Formats: sequence, structure tokens, C-alpha cells
Amino acid sequence: MLKTFSKTDIGRKRRINQDNVYSCEVPLGNLPNLFIVCDGMGGHKAGDFASAYAVKAIEREIMLCEETEPVRIIREAIECANAEIFEKAASDEQLRGMGTTAVVATIVDGTLIVANVGDSRLYIINDDIEQITKDHSLVEEMVRIGELDRSEAREHPDKNIITRALGVTDSVEVDFFEVELKKGDIILMCSDGLTNMVEDEDIRMVVKAQRDVVQIVEELIKIANHNGGSDNIGVVVIESDEVGK
Repeated sequence: MLKTFSKTDIGRKRRINQDNVYSCEVPLGNLPNLFIVCDGMGGHKAGDFASAYAVKAIEREIMLCEETEPVRIIREAIECANAEIFEKAASDEQLRGMGTTAVVATIVDGTLIVANVGDSRLYIINDDIEQITKDHSLVEEMVRIGELDRSEAREHPDKNIITRALGVTDSVEVDFFEVELKKGDIILMCSDGLTNMVEDEDIRMVVKAQRDVVQIVEELIKIANHNGGSDNIGVVVIESDEVGK
């Protein structure tokens, strides 16, 4: 059984909300459930269009896909969404240069399967907090090659420059991760509007202190806004009683 809650918030500084979230706890196509966070980028309306379009396209393609293997299903859906967004950006001057991050997840027999493009994240939280996805960002690349440490990366002026997104090029590289869930694991999916405002350990403390998934989401958004709310905030929280084999 899954308990989930998802929400976006415009934050305190932006005039438009370019984050979109999606939760489906019941079977969709050949997947038993589906969760998505997309954080759009681009000019006025373009980022909002890109993230909303990505969610709808991924949902549609998964519903229609005849594949049975979850990674293939999700990969095909993301690649299709990428191609469609790229085509629309090329054909409409107002949408030129748009794109969106995407984190897509499903839980199959106690195994969490995650796809990632961009710098939106998925965490597993229990006694500690673990970031499962790896950011596709300029600053993350600098950390990987030793030019920055984690503390410097958090305050770096280029931290919002991403190196991979849906809709920017005619093809997209998708990273996949698989995790066997343990009893008590809470799954958090979010845009960088949360993680730029709230430290990982503070996120863990909020998750452990709240009674249910709704309270977790509401409290995380509240704290992100209290800490400045410099960006839109998209959050999905999943509590599952499934455990890996």
C-alpha cells in the first residue's frame, strides 16, 4: 500500500510557477504506479509549458506503451516527451529555448526504479538521508572532478546551470537507478526550489518529525519559503509498505 502526497508552490520571488508534479498510486499502463517531478526553464510561460507538457506526455506514453519492462517503458516515455518538446520549441518563437528537468519513479515489488534528467532530485529517508539521483549540473560536474567541495557548491553562483534537460536537444540521455526498499523508507522527490533552501539534514528531520505524508510536504514547503523561497517548490512524498526481496 502506498501513501503519497504531492504539491507545488510558487515560492516568494517568482511570478510564475514552472514546477509540475504528478502522483498515480494505481496501475498506469504496465506500471503499478507512477510519480513525476518536472522543473521547467525558459522565458515567460515557456518553462511552465515545458514542465506541464512533459508530465502529460510521459503519462500518455506510459499508458499506451506495450513494453512490460519498467526501465524500457519509462525511457521510451521520456525520450518521446523530449522529442515533442524540442519540436514545439523549434516551431514557436515564444517557446524557443525551453526545457525541463524530470525525475520519474515507480515502485515494483519493493524495488524503486528512478529515471533522472537535470537537477531535480529523489531521496530515500530513514535513519539517514540519501540522494539517489545525481544532479546533471555544471557545479556537480565541478564537484566530481575535484574543483569544488560540497560546501562551496551550495553557494556557487552557477549552481543553477544544468547540463541536461528535456527538450533542449533532439535526443536526451536518461540516468536510471534501482533501490531495494527497506521497512520505514520514505521517498522524497523534489525540485531545486526545496534543496536550495533547505539543507539535507533539515529535510531528514522534518520527514522524521511529521506524522503523515501531507504534513511532511506542507512543512517542507513552509520551511523553504521561510528560508527565502527564491524559486518554485515542487515536492512528492511517498510512503510504501513494500520492501525489497
